[in-house]
Amino acid sequence: MIGASLRTSLSHVVLLTTKELRSLWHDKVLLALIVWVFSGGIYSAATATSQELHNAPIAIVDNDHSPLSQQIRDAFYGPYFKTPELIDFDQVDPVLYAGRYTFVLVIPDGFERDVLAGKQPALQINIDATRMSQAGIGDGYIRNIVSGELNQFVSGQLPVSELPIELVTRNKYNPNLESHWFGSIMEIISNVTMLAIILTGAAVIREREHGTLEHLLVMPVRPTEIVTAKVLASGLTVLLAAGLSLELMVKGVLAVPIHGSVPLFLVGAALHLFAATSMGIFLGTVARSMPQMGLLLILTILPLQLLSGGITPRESMPDIVQTIMLAAPTTHFVSLAQSILYRAAGWDTIWPRFAALLAIGSVFFFAAVVRFRRSVAFA
Repeated sequence: MIGASLRTSLSHVVLLTTKELRSLWHDKVLLALIVWVFSGGIYSAATATSQELHNAPIAIVDNDHSPLSQQIRDAFYGPYFKTPELIDFDQVDPVLYAGRYTFVLVIPDGFERDVLAGKQPALQINIDATRMSQAGIGDGYIRNIVSGELNQFVSGQLPVSELPIELVTRNKYNPNLESHWFGSIMEIISNVTMLAIILTGAAVIREREHGTLEHLLVMPVRPTEIVTAKVLASGLTVLLAAGLSLELMVKGVLAVPIHGSVPLFLVGAALHLFAATSMGIFLGTVARSMPQMGLLLILTILPLQLLSGGITPRESMPDIVQTIMLAAPTTHFVSLAQSILYRAAGWDTIWPRFAALLAIGSVFFFAAVVRFRRSVAFA
């Protein structure tokens, strides 16, 4: 008897999952959204905003005209900076107002003489801070370049004492600090969460608006089977899209190296989708229309994305926020995805994240089933 009931329930889940997939196939808007999010959306998010300095326009006011000032001018070259142009001091404000240069370095008269005399002369860096992404990064680059040239110049002119140690910086996993290596994968992680919630929530709202929820009421199916089918259909769709995007867009088009196991990442993504799709169904039963669903998505997705550690490191957040976000599936998914794809972590390292996702997903799934059963009862 139990075996026959289980087979019947599995048959219902398979049929309902097929129905959900067919319904999604005929929804061209959602299909277009899925294709764009995991293709052009990934590419544009990874390449549109750069965290590196690239061909930044710079001008130099050289009032010293000394070998040292010439050495500093020659130190600025591509790919970080364009070839510096010499301008007069009275041109600084006009060229910055016109947006011709992002940086203007002013070398004062007598700069080399004061350096050789053991004084500490000041250099002025004028920055167009409206170009925020380059302003802060470029300031650091300019300071490092000038400091390096000064050290080289002084060491050849004056006796200096050597430090007993030498610090060597090694950037692991991303030696060239390429921002699109990080941005493309984090965009996939964010899109998995977003689409999982949207697809399942929209499926529930669509059932209610199209009147097919009443059809389900007269069928010999249980709310658990309906919820399971929606979780499977949306989860499989997003998982397939994420896997293809990782292989074709991230590894293929963007040429981002993946250090870890892609199958292990997809298993973690499947567990995360279990939780995220259940959350979407829960929201779909709370909302009565798509506009309401949209408002709920804003209140749900933004905190999940911003506080999960994918944009801002969790260590920089208040302790209470870090503790609260342990109940969110995105926190554990971001952690395991970064560990696997960036640092090639194995099962022995990230299994606690898998266990947490399974536990959180089970809670959300149970809540979605209870809420869906109540919404069916009052439909």
